[in-house]
Amino acid sequence: MTPDLHSRVLAIYAAADAAVAAAGPRCDVSGRCCRFKEYGHTLFISNLEAEVLLDAAPPYARPVSGDSCPFQVDNLCTVREPRPLGCRVYFCDPTYQETGNAISETYLRQLKELAAELGTDWRYAPLHVFLNEGEGWGPVPAAESKLAPTRLSLDVLC
Repeated sequence: MTPDLHSRVLAIYAAADAAVAAAGPRCDVSGRCCRFKEYGHTLFISNLEAEVLLDAAPPYARPVSGDSCPFQVDNLCTVREPRPLGCRVYFCDPTYQETGNAISETYLRQLKELAAELGTDWRYAPLHVFLNEGEGWGPVPAAESKLAPTRLSLDVLC
């Protein structure tokens, strides 16, 4: 990912963050947002978001399941700054759901338009799919995963 593209994705994130802040959803700090299977949701991300996320992500154990986010540690997000759009707009606040969906659609459309503008293929899949793909990927014991970062080769995705 070029520095310009990276900056443009982050600018979309900043605009989404501002829209979320203006909506003022309540966060219970429960960690439900990251426990996908337990609470019946799936985090989908685009290939652009995957690249931004994995460029800054700490090491994580593989394979990754779709049950929960590997970056949630003690109910805290370890990838707060590069987190994908879905993480930025998802809140458990029942009064925010309709607004959150509209915000998500607005900025997801902007990410897709950015990919089209640059002639980059668009791919949208569950988080764990992107985390588990790439050449030479295989199981990494949890202890070993804390020693060296895991990186996704996006040459296979873009």
